[in-house]
Amino acid sequence: MRLATIRTESGTRAVRVDTDAAVETGDADLGALLRHQDWRDRASAASGRAHPVDGLDYAPLVPSPEKIICVGLNYRDHIEETGRATPEYPTLFAKFPSTLVGAYDDVLLPAVSDAVDWEAELAVIIGAPARHVSAERAAGSIAGYSVLNDVSVRDYQNRTLQWLQGKMFEATTPLGPTLVTPDELPGGGPAIDAEITSEVDGEVLQRSSTGQLVFDPCALVAYISEIITLRPGDVIATGTPGGVGHVRKPPRYLTEGAVLTTRIAGIGECRNPCRKEKV
Repeated sequence: MRLATIRTESGTRAVRVDTDAAVETGDADLGALLRHQDWRDRASAASGRAHPVDGLDYAPLVPSPEKIICVGLNYRDHIEETGRATPEYPTLFAKFPSTLVGAYDDVLLPAVSDAVDWEAELAVIIGAPARHVSAERAAGSIAGYSVLNDVSVRDYQNRTLQWLQGKMFEATTPLGPTLVTPDELPGGGPAIDAEITSEVDGEVLQRSSTGQLVFDPCALVAYISEIITLRPGDVIATGTPGGVGHVRKPPRYLTEGAVLTTRIAGIGECRNPCRKEKV
């Protein structure tokens, strides 16, 4: 199945996205749908209002997740380009719901920075509570996968050893357009080996494979669940591959009017115009 949150004249709605139509499930958004233990059956049986797929106005996939947990330095090619050692444990930081935008919404370039970078990422969406789960059991807590770009404000990020201040700017993080359940992907399981790319104005600047992940989705769910309970609707951004703008010589960043496209084969793409914040 493919699931999404769309904007309608009556507010946001969770939908099952079929080939020709998006069918409302009766829930306000995907997070609300996932809080039902029987969300799979509920989505499969949905027969609410149908919307044409063409022209859907996608909201952030999960508009208000309880947690957005991000992973740094998790692709071998990105680790190599930064010159750092392969981490022994996942490098974790957080984002907040106000950072999220929909799959085709504008990305807001902060007024205070001209060093805004792209980071294509595979997003893991949690579908069942997870606390102290093993990697072998973690797949049972994963509802599915989506596309995210961890747009990063590099000058703020590098002001201190803690990255959070460069990751929490408002309206910077596309998430969507749909959640794809694992059975829709090759192999039908949690392991994913799919091409992941970022483009700016049609130029491919990141191209890698999710097979380059150091810590795969199940390993991340298991590790994070040692620290905190993961709940339905939580989002894990699994890290970015090589090709970010900050390490280029000279560095290269997003600018007013640029179009950022983030794509993962078999999952989907976000296509976001960049707009400079006015103050």
